[in-house]
Amino acid sequence: MRRTTSLSALTTLIVTLAFGLLWTTPAHAAGPAYVALGDSYSAGNGAGNYDSASGSCHRSFSAYPYLWKNAHAPSSFADTSCSGAVTTDVTNGQLGPLNASTGLVSLTIGGNDAGFSDVMTTCVVGSDTDCVNRVNQAETYARNTLPARLDATYNAIRAKAPNAKVVVLGYPRVYTLNVLCVGLSDTKHRKIDEAADVLDGVIAARAAAHGFVFGDVRGTFNGHELCSGDDWLHSLVVSPSWESYHPTARGHSSGYYPVLNANS
Repeated sequence: MRRTTSLSALTTLIVTLAFGLLWTTPAHAAGPAYVALGDSYSAGNGAGNYDSASGSCHRSFSAYPYLWKNAHAPSSFADTSCSGAVTTDVTNGQLGPLNASTGLVSLTIGGNDAGFSDVMTTCVVGSDTDCVNRVNQAETYARNTLPARLDATYNAIRAKAPNAKVVVLGYPRVYTLNVLCVGLSDTKHRKIDEAADVLDGVIAARAAAHGFVFGDVRGTFNGHELCSGDDWLHSLVVSPSWESYHPTARGHSSGYYPVLNANS
């Protein structure tokens, strides 16, 4: 009787273990160590839900770096992006978390180098001619000066994170064209969008030259620019003014995040 009971108990134990192994969900490996760099489009100006500890960098927990982090549970995560950053700010102040173990780096950078804020201010308060002339200056800078600044930044990132996949995200066009839109003139709308295309073209070319991936967000934002009726960008914001012409939380979740996710 004792032997029969022992065999029965052993059989029950084996069956229990077998079913436990069968139905246990395998543990998912942690995502790669991830570092987010860049300017206000990376930090999330305009997305709300700001990290008070980030101060004037205005980093948002609703920005695309945090969305990727929350979805993929990376083995480590650091976000050093900051509102107003230019290429030298990335090189001189944002690369601290990078090392040989970093598996993924994302960034948007270059818009402030080309004078994005001043372009928008000029186009808002100035004449069509003022806007066109200021955009032309920005485009000349983007074509002639920005490439070397991007090269220096990309070289510094690669030196600090030799094994990382680097995803360089671009900028969306600001306006949907050929629609009735109160505010700036059609001339200004077209010129501002032209500037975005020039900037993205320069960034894409330099990213490719360094073996980085260029994430083009113009497609995901298509139909959701200002004047679209389903805007994923802020227009002019009086307070806080630094949210003006930046992606909303929806712009990050549906415009930027899918592009990073597809290319990471």
